[in-house]
This record gives sequence, structure tokens and C-alpha cells, in this order.
Amino acid sequence: MKFIPTTLCLSLALALGGCMSDSSSSVSGRPGASNNEQLPAAAPVAVKMVAINDFHGNLESPGTLALPDPKDPSKTVKTPAGGVDYLAAWVKQLRDKSPNTVVVSAGDLIGASPLVSGMFHDEPTIEAMNLLGLDINAVGNHEFDDGQDELLRMQNGGCKPGAGDTTCQNGGSFAGAKFKFLAANVQKPDGGTLFPAYEIKKYGNIPVAFIGMTLKGTPDIVSPTGIQGLSFKDEADTVNALIPKLKAQGVAAAVVVVHEGGYQTGTFDDCKGISGPIVDIVKKLDKTVGLVVTGHTHQAYNCEIDGRRVTSAKNYGQLFTEIDFKLDPASKTFVPGSIQAVNRPVTQDIKPLANITDLVRFYLIKSADQAGRIVGKLGGSLTRNANAAGETTLGDVIADSQLAAGKKEQGAVVAFMNPGGIRADLVPDANGNVSYKQIYTVQPFGNTMLTMKLTGEQIDQLLEQQWSDPARGKMLQVSSGFSYSWSKSAPVGSKVDIKSIAINGVPIDPKARYTVQVNNFIGGGGDGFTVLAQGTDRVVGGVDVDVMQRYLQSTPLVAVPKLNRINVLP
Repeated sequence: MKFIPTTLCLSLALALGGCMSDSSSSVSGRPGASNNEQLPAAAPVAVKMVAINDFHGNLESPGTLALPDPKDPSKTVKTPAGGVDYLAAWVKQLRDKSPNTVVVSAGDLIGASPLVSGMFHDEPTIEAMNLLGLDINAVGNHEFDDGQDELLRMQNGGCKPGAGDTTCQNGGSFAGAKFKFLAANVQKPDGGTLFPAYEIKKYGNIPVAFIGMTLKGTPDIVSPTGIQGLSFKDEADTVNALIPKLKAQGVAAAVVVVHEGGYQTGTFDDCKGISGPIVDIVKKLDKTVGLVVTGHTHQAYNCEIDGRRVTSAKNYGQLFTEIDFKLDPASKTFVPGSIQAVNRPVTQDIKPLANITDLVRFYLIKSADQAGRIVGKLGGSLTRNANAAGETTLGDVIADSQLAAGKKEQGAVVAFMNPGGIRADLVPDANGNVSYKQIYTVQPFGNTMLTMKLTGEQIDQLLEQQWSDPARGKMLQVSSGFSYSWSKSAPVGSKVDIKSIAINGVPIDPKARYTVQVNNFIGGGGDGFTVLAQGTDRVVGGVDVDVMQRYLQSTPLVAVPKLNRINVLP
């Protein structure tokens, strides 16, 4: 039946006994519907997320990943995984199939990076992530490795003052990140945040808030000088305080992207025995938050905690999390039960994105001469595998290299190295050779050496601070000639008997002053070693990787040391 304009309908009504006009629609607005009939509810809006965490500038594949053997799923097979060009190809494949796609990183995108990125101040990683199409990076602790000003440069672009190896060479420029850094709980002295607290994206005109932040314990694990004036607030409290502001903007669905995590004992897509700080954080979050993307612990898991989906994709770009959820157009909330996730390996059985392959190759060529240079010879592999006392062969040799530099320059008698500053094992080739690229990968931070005077009593306090965080021991690696014992059963604060501490076999004098060599990170109180900030007569030395290089070059063959410097008691 044709529709008749309302004015004509009125004139025909008397003659014909009625008519249908274009105004005789139902409440829903559909012409011809009865008053009791309702328009079908709008279909839910589907959204896809791709999440990574702890990438740490690994533009090249860091190695193999243990995956289920296709022939026998009960077994695993080591498969090459990672590489930013392969990761980008997987992201593109998903994005091409899903128009509502968002790509996020849960922190430590940069910092502690291999030479191909770190040598150029992580500009290559920012450029690669621009090409990949990253949307959001929640700051992690390693984003602060070079301080807040350098981190702001990563976002805003510009040339690094005094830096030779950057894209600003020869009149070039660095544009900065096209994606957004978020830092909801990183507060400046004026009360504002260092970066925006959140990003609101709309899908089918439904707003979703992505809240990004780092762990509140960041000040304990970064150099104090790099975060001066900043405060790091509680993760859950920060989110919950933002929810009313978001609701006032019409937001009823929130995703938290946080650089803090947990631990589990299953495979990379399991959630067996999940523990760690993230569990308590999630339980405190407002129910508006339905999804939490995490990082920091370099673990992989896919959990449901307190009714929320909680994910983490290991580290170094070897996994990504594919997350799907649906939004209800009426309530603008997550459709119950719609949030699904799976951790997927970045396998190399896909054609890598050519423009990113070319970018990585460009920086590999620029760094090739430096990277491939042989710097020394080892008698065997030096690893981060600790014995029962917490001592490692690689830690011993790094401490020895630092002592050699400090002894020559300032008469140092002992060196201490924090384990978190040792990022990879040092494995020689078949001829025992190691390259500059390898030692850079082991110590990628560019920390400078620092000698200072400590009393014997302060050295004892330093050793006790290894257990200042009961949940996370930090066993300092010590140089040759230094020895001590610690007790497993003794309470925190009394684990080391000062009488057991000796330098070259001579017990230390609590009141005497000793010249100690450390890096500037822990020298400023980083990693909770606050007693080092009290050291006097401080003198700055060389860069850690250069110190290691000189030590290797001066020693014809560096033997694998015996692990006998630290002794553990029941």
C-alpha cells in the first residue's frame, strides 16, 4: 500500500472511512507497525584488540619459542618467533578482517633494548610501531630509563641533545610517536599527569575508555634522577577515581592497560595458580572495567579474575593477545560473556611487512660495523643461572670488569652489580669469540660507573637491602675477592652476619671506609638500594658496556668463574 501525505489523508478520511499516512508509525518509528510492536534491538558492536607487552625494542626475533608439536601436541618444538615485521603482518591480517581494531602495548615498549634499537636511542622502535599501527602504549618502568624528558621526546619528537647516533644526523628529524603514551597514575608536581590518563575511542558511536598506567612501584626500580618531581599513585585507586569522570562523558565500558602483572605455572594461554600484584589490583577495580591488559613480569597468561578478562603476552614480541569483545548499543557496556582472548605466537609462516623489514634492515646496516666487532674470548658460556646463594657466572664477570675499572681509576676494592641490569646470557661462538652486539645486549642501559666511599657498616646494610622487598629478591653480584654468607631462615634485616663479610680474606671493619664501584642506577638508590645514595666522595667513571669491552680486550681468555663468592646458610 502506498503512503498518502497527512493533509490528503485528512480530506479522504470522511469519504473513505480512513487511510494510512506517513505519521501512522509505531512508537519505534517504523511505518505501519502496531503500537504494541517494538523495533528489534540494534546488533552488538564487535571490537578486536591486539595486545603486546614488554617489547623492549626487539625489532629482530629474539630466538625460538617452545610451541606444541603439530605431530604430537603432548610435546613441544622450538619454533622461530618474533620480529616486528612479522608481528606487523599478523596485526595487519587481523585488522583487515575487523574494521573495529585497536592495538595496545602494556608498557616497556622501549628501554633495555638490543643494539639495533638501543644504539639509536629507541627511535627505530617508535618508527616501527608507527608503521605497525600501534594505537596506545601505557608507560612502563623502562620508558623512564633515560628520564622523563627523553620519554616526552619519544612522544613529541625532536632531536636528542648531544646524541650522534639518531635520525637527526645530517639534517634528519625524528617525528615522535603517532600513537598515544598514557600515564594515568604518573603525577606531576602541579597535579596533572605526565601523559594523558586515558584515550576514548568510539565503535558504532559507543565510547570505550582505555586507561593506561605503570606500576606504582616504578620509583623503586628506576633511577631517581630520571623521575624527579613525579609521583606514582596506586593503580586501582587511580582507575576508580577516573570512573565518575568517564561516566560523565557517557562511557560505560573501560579497558585498563597496566604495566604490572602476575605469575602462573601453565603454558602461555593458561592461568594456572595466578599470583602476583595484578590479582589484588583487579579485585579492587570498579565493575565498569571489564578487561585488563597487563605486563612487567614477562609472563604469558589468559585469566578470568573477579569476573574480568586479564591477559599478558610474555615479552619481546614473540606473542600477542587477540581479544574480541562486543558492546551493547543500548547500555553501552560490554555484552556479558563476550570478552574472549587467546595468546598467539608470532610465527614466521607469514609474509613480513616489507616497509618494516626495510626499516629494520636500514638500522642493522647502520650498526653493522659496531655490532659485529669481536671484543673478547671466553672459556665458556656466561649465564644468568643462579646457584642456591644467588650468584651467577655472568654476574661475577661483570662485577670483575667493573672492579678492574674502579680499581685502576679510584682504587676501588669491591664492585656490586644489580641483577636487573643483566639482560641476556653471554654465549661465545665455536671459537670462543663474543661480539660488541652481544655485550651490548647484556648491558643495554648505558649506565655510567660510580665510585664512592662506604663504611663497613653501610656495606652490611647494602647487602641486607637485597631482601627489602620480600616478594622480589635482588641478589647483588659481587667482584672477585669479596665474600660473605647469608641465612635463608634469618629474618629480613638480619640475613647477613657482618662478621662473615671479607675483602681479600680480611673481615671488614664496620667503622672503616672502603672505595666501592657501582653503576649510577643503583648508586642513586635504584632497585631499593637506598644506602648507596649515602655514599661519599662520589666520582663518575666510564659507561658499563665500554668497561666490559676493555676488560675482555685486556684478558686473553676469560674463564668461567667458580661460584664461591656468596655462601648461603640454612
